[in-house]
Amino acid sequence: MSTGPTLPDGYTDVPAGKIASVVTYLEMRERPARARGPEKPELSVERIGPADTARYKEVYRAIGERWFWFSRLAIPDAALAQFLSNPRVEAYAAVREGRDIGLMEIDFRGKGEAEIVYFGLVDRAVGQGAGRWLMDQALAVAWARPIRRCWLHTCTLDHPGAVGFYRRSGFTPYKLAIEVADDPRLTGALSPDAFPDIPLAKP
Repeated sequence: MSTGPTLPDGYTDVPAGKIASVVTYLEMRERPARARGPEKPELSVERIGPADTARYKEVYRAIGERWFWFSRLAIPDAALAQFLSNPRVEAYAAVREGRDIGLMEIDFRGKGEAEIVYFGLVDRAVGQGAGRWLMDQALAVAWARPIRRCWLHTCTLDHPGAVGFYRRSGFTPYKLAIEVADDPRLTGALSPDAFPDIPLAKP
């Protein structure tokens, strides 16, 4: 049974000034049974509150500019502060030697659900076990509340290993979608030089 509009088979043009990606949705319907990864005493997480919008955007950009993260950069600081003040939203920086190297943002506003909205590391922290450690922290935060489901999504603009990492973390893919958005290199949210592998098609 159809649940909405469908794209025709074959190629579909993306309008100039837009970007498109294939989105994979993944979910976890019970607390993960997998063993936690090794302890990382050199790492810690710090809550990012409404007074820390500059810090949030700095680590968000440091991680996400090469992966086309842009939505949080496009909103005014006052709106971001209001968002971070919501008791059903929790954002944390992963910290090593006094420097932010990761970010996780978890949204509990869906009834009985936790959405890991953003999750990532700066390039220099990748491949050292910090990702697994940070996911352990994210899942501990998520399942500390009375939820029935934890979910997230990633897309073809993200790290090529993202889906595999999330599956190893206990998530199961359940849906695909196409996302079309204004190219953030044209709106000013990202530098025009960001993501050179995708040509900038001006309208």
